[in-house]
Amino acid sequence: MDKKQRFKKDKIVSFLPDGDFYRKRAMQAMQREQFSDAEKYYKRALELNPDDALTHMEYGVFIMEVGRFEDAYELLKKADEIEPNNEETTFYLAEVHAHLGLLREAKQYALKYISLSPGGFFMEEAHEIVEFADQEETFLEDGESPDGEVLFMQEKARKMMEEGNFEQAIEVLENLLTDYPQTWAVHNNLALAYFYIGKEKHAEEILYDVLREEKGNIHALCNLAVFFYYGRDEERLHSMMELLAKIKPYQVEHRYKLGATFALTGRYEEAYHWLRSLQKRGFQGDIGYYFWLSNAAYFTGHRQVAEQAYEKLLQMDPSKEGFEPWKSIGDELPPDSYEEDVSFLIEKISNPYRSERMFGLFLLGKSSHLQEILSHPGYIDVEKLSAAEQLFLAHSLDYEFIADNDFEKSFNKALTTCDLLYEQYKPLDLQGTHLFQMWFTLCENALVSEYSFTNPKAIAAATDYMFQSSRYDQVTKKSLAEKYGVAVATLTKYVQELIQFLPYTND
Repeated sequence: MDKKQRFKKDKIVSFLPDGDFYRKRAMQAMQREQFSDAEKYYKRALELNPDDALTHMEYGVFIMEVGRFEDAYELLKKADEIEPNNEETTFYLAEVHAHLGLLREAKQYALKYISLSPGGFFMEEAHEIVEFADQEETFLEDGESPDGEVLFMQEKARKMMEEGNFEQAIEVLENLLTDYPQTWAVHNNLALAYFYIGKEKHAEEILYDVLREEKGNIHALCNLAVFFYYGRDEERLHSMMELLAKIKPYQVEHRYKLGATFALTGRYEEAYHWLRSLQKRGFQGDIGYYFWLSNAAYFTGHRQVAEQAYEKLLQMDPSKEGFEPWKSIGDELPPDSYEEDVSFLIEKISNPYRSERMFGLFLLGKSSHLQEILSHPGYIDVEKLSAAEQLFLAHSLDYEFIADNDFEKSFNKALTTCDLLYEQYKPLDLQGTHLFQMWFTLCENALVSEYSFTNPKAIAAATDYMFQSSRYDQVTKKSLAEKYGVAVATLTKYVQELIQFLPYTND
């Protein structure tokens, strides 16, 4: 007992790892080429010591070496804010700007390093950056190279919009305009962000402000065309497209923007002309470029070009398989059907009533405009959809899922009922839309009530009978029972079951 008592509490030193401990662990992990562990340690080091310039700098250099230049930029800028004029941070800022193609800033930081550390460790590399930037500047006219900070923050805002973070993107762009009020590209992106959160009028006003200052701004004109298209403003859209058809741009980004706008609005000849011209110049596009080129090529009879373009798209994003333009089920639908009415579909998926949204999401899968509508990030916010709505959207996207619970099993049978009704009423005319509006009201209430949808054929027959008998006196249960292949007694049974799910029946 006496021996134990010799170990006093003040003799015990507890070990609590701090930020510097994890920073050193990260360096050790890097030396062992355990890069995922190194990143975990750096993140933990910053959590424990967020104001440590050395950790920000080392972490930035680490991820710059693996090609994540945008993330490296953020970390190195933070290190520079915490400890200005640090020689190493200054050099690595020169290097990361060079990697991002921001040569003006790369040169500025390289020259700053040379002045801070004459004869320093990175002196040779700093001079190389300055020399390279000078060589590149000879190919650019005065004022042609925009400010690097603007380019970087615009790209950051663009990624935010792709992820659906429109409010954050707006904040970034608004802050940029405080310092760079006449950078029209920022105004254009800001207009798109406002449009995607439903502030269409404000978005238009921003673009008209741009055009008052720079009359021929192609991005502003094309963005207005997109707004008119989604707003189904046919008159203004037609006028804008006629104007765009007269423009003959030279720059790559203008040809791309013009071609994509023509493709979106269904003017495929003009779209193919501009998008194909870029490919002939050796342009290596992104996913959007190959998507629009494939559509434009296919709908103008250039099947081989369309297939080649879509093959490149799938190499970049395999999830797009199945959405090739030649696989569009809408080819078989008349243009005046409700499946092909974009404004009708948008109204349904944006409707405040869940049953209407369920109808819209189901019908979206029958339309050739599926990808077009999904490409608008403001129409569908998956996280805000109910479970049933998400499943209807998944069905429209041809996603397969295994029913793991009672709700999903019931939903599968409800979906079978939807398909049976659709087979009878496709392509949808006005009467067909009325039937489905009634059906989805029943369907929503039944799902909420945990109804099992045991017999989809009988439920479809009962729904059809309830709809038609409310409009036509001559409709009989027998005719509907035969149509769906069920007994009259079975149809009658399910009519009685479904009545409880009609609205207001309990009042």
